[in-house]
Amino acid sequence: MSSPAEPVPARPADGGAPPAVPSRVEPGLDPAWIAETVARALDEDLGPVPGRDVTTQATVPASATGTAHLVSRADGVVAGLVVVEEVTRQVAERFGLPPVEVTFVASDGEAVGRGRVLAALTGPVQVLLTAERTLLNLASRASGVATATRAWARELAGTGAQVLDTRKTTPGLRALEKYAVRAGGGTNKRMGLYDVAMVKDNHVVAAGSVSAAIEAIRRAFPDVLVQVEADTTAQALEALSAGADFLLLDNMPTPVLADTVAAVRAREGTDGVPAKVELEATGNLTLDRAREVAGTGVDYLSVGALTHSAPILDLALDLLPTLPPRESPGPAR
Repeated sequence: MSSPAEPVPARPADGGAPPAVPSRVEPGLDPAWIAETVARALDEDLGPVPGRDVTTQATVPASATGTAHLVSRADGVVAGLVVVEEVTRQVAERFGLPPVEVTFVASDGEAVGRGRVLAALTGPVQVLLTAERTLLNLASRASGVATATRAWARELAGTGAQVLDTRKTTPGLRALEKYAVRAGGGTNKRMGLYDVAMVKDNHVVAAGSVSAAIEAIRRAFPDVLVQVEADTTAQALEALSAGADFLLLDNMPTPVLADTVAAVRAREGTDGVPAKVELEATGNLTLDRAREVAGTGVDYLSVGALTHSAPILDLALDLLPTLPPRESPGPAR
């Protein structure tokens, strides 16, 4: 008979927001990765180095300076502000113009409201207008991921479970999107195929059994942790016996998931099973059943939609009008 999931603490009245990210560069992105990603994005927009913006360079004098505000046009969570300075730096360098001064008034990981100014950018107008789309593309995408993640983090507050991302990311932007998950209050389990072994059903077919797959990984890559995907309680226990470090419990109905968690917990610390086995629920997860799933006792809810389906957060770069010089008063009459 299925055992019921454990009761989940009531959600805090304020939505249970996770702790604020302390600064706009934490948790950090590799500066070299940012520079390379921005350079590729600018090549797409401007053409090969140095590139050109035919509209802006024809209509705006190189000597013109101004200020633009980076503004949120919707409520959400900000991420990706770390790219703003690099985009403007590279554009200024390509055009041989002075750098833009960026003053941030919001931080990655911060919840912002519609109309909130996030940063003020002052410098050559050519640089501001040319940099606009690239910095908005990157920051809007990251902020959308952070906003989606924060909704899950709030829903799971107080349960002991965390929301986890997957490898279902935009090619070339994985580091940024996983950074945005962290900024939104989620966590990363593995960055790619290189840092954690994940034994799925196709690997079992190829190797012949779960045990054979795990043994082969231990021989070839003894330094990596091994996770095994399980669809049933029996598969989960088989994976434990074969030496799995943690388990991915896939598409299990809540009662089956609860039974599997209980069975695994009962085996912890016995017969060579680690004292703590991390358990990750995945498949058919929706925000409205997040707390129900967390109540089974899993450690993580793995949600591919954080990165593959999150809408962008609408951001804009608004150039402030420049007042014309005042005319000198005429002679007194």
